[in-house]
Amino acid sequence: MKRSLALAAFAALAFTAAAWGHARVSPPVALANQLQQFTLAVPTEKENARTTSVALTLPTGFDVDSFFPAPGWTRTESHGVITWTGGSIPTDEDAAFTFLASTSGTGRYVFGVKQTYSDGSVVEWSGPESSDSPAPTLQAVSSFGGGTPSLVYVALALGGVAVVLGGIGLLLHSGRELG
Repeated sequence: MKRSLALAAFAALAFTAAAWGHARVSPPVALANQLQQFTLAVPTEKENARTTSVALTLPTGFDVDSFFPAPGWTRTESHGVITWTGGSIPTDEDAAFTFLASTSGTGRYVFGVKQTYSDGSVVEWSGPESSDSPAPTLQAVSSFGGGTPSLVYVALALGGVAVVLGGIGLLLHSGRELG
């Protein structure tokens, strides 16, 4: 049992480490036709260079409503491309940009990302999933596993368990006896 748990944990960490090395839009799965918060994260992987510009090409049917502030960056928008310039993200850190947006329906949305480094080199995050520079993708669904109500019930049940356990913990630490 311990061995299979360790193997599962190792596999999860290996998958996560591989995923961290790519430009990504999160969450990767979202409700269709719902205004939601998204984040574009772009890693600075090149040694001795900094990310100085990031351009995001929006797929058809993906509409940005508003943006969260990105200190140190200037944002411009033109014909479905949003460009952030003026920042300076060092190696092994991510440039991150957050915005409110929605999809026009269910399906797979593929983004294009162009990352420019301080030395003038450019990485185009636009390839297939198996490439070294895969395009960020988003899957828009009509519901999460049987609909939003079931998700709400799970959240309420977990919240109820947390309240009960918190109450028991308070009683135990206050010196009172249970029952």
